[in-house]
Amino acid sequence: MSLQLRERPAAGEPQGTLVLLHGRGADEHDLHPLLDALDPKRKLHGVTPRGPLSLPPGGAHWYKLAGIPTPDPETFWPSIELLSDWLDGLQRPLVLGGFSQGAVMSWALGLGRGPEKRPAAILALSGFMPRVDGLELDLTGLQGYPAAIGHGAYDDIIPVEFSRQTRSLLEPAGASVLYREYPLPHTIDPSFVPELQAFVAGAVQPK
Repeated sequence: MSLQLRERPAAGEPQGTLVLLHGRGADEHDLHPLLDALDPKRKLHGVTPRGPLSLPPGGAHWYKLAGIPTPDPETFWPSIELLSDWLDGLQRPLVLGGFSQGAVMSWALGLGRGPEKRPAAILALSGFMPRVDGLELDLTGLQGYPAAIGHGAYDDIIPVEFSRQTRSLLEPAGASVLYREYPLPHTIDPSFVPELQAFVAGAVQPK
């Protein structure tokens, strides 16, 4: 398995990295315009990788569907390993996010590899925290941890209840959760983008 990328360089010396993972059946071009929307001053090196799997009905995928919230382990774990090795080589601070399957991968990578490899922030749109044998999401040490969650209230692909469940786990763990629901189906609400822009900027600011 190999990882194809589309990159958007920083305007000057990068102050970190912004990674956005696409949803099922899309590719590395899908969320690329969102890099500029979330980081308009181009302070960060932006990257949108392509899922390594080609599955019906077409496009790129991170894993094979096996229900919600249970990705197929045989395809999920190789993608996790591929992305893990790649993420370890990126400049920090790192903001990791995605849409749909990309949001699922972001939770797994962001909270499933131990606190020392946790990104500076997680941005999850229209996704869920996955349940896969061998995956344990670590919710310790999240006091003040920035997490952004957006979900369409009329989503008939991944019901909004899954993001509500995620919020109900993160907030008691102490995370600082930016949570928005919008009257839309399985898509990203453009009106949420300015808030996400501020969220990304705040997450990579020197503490």
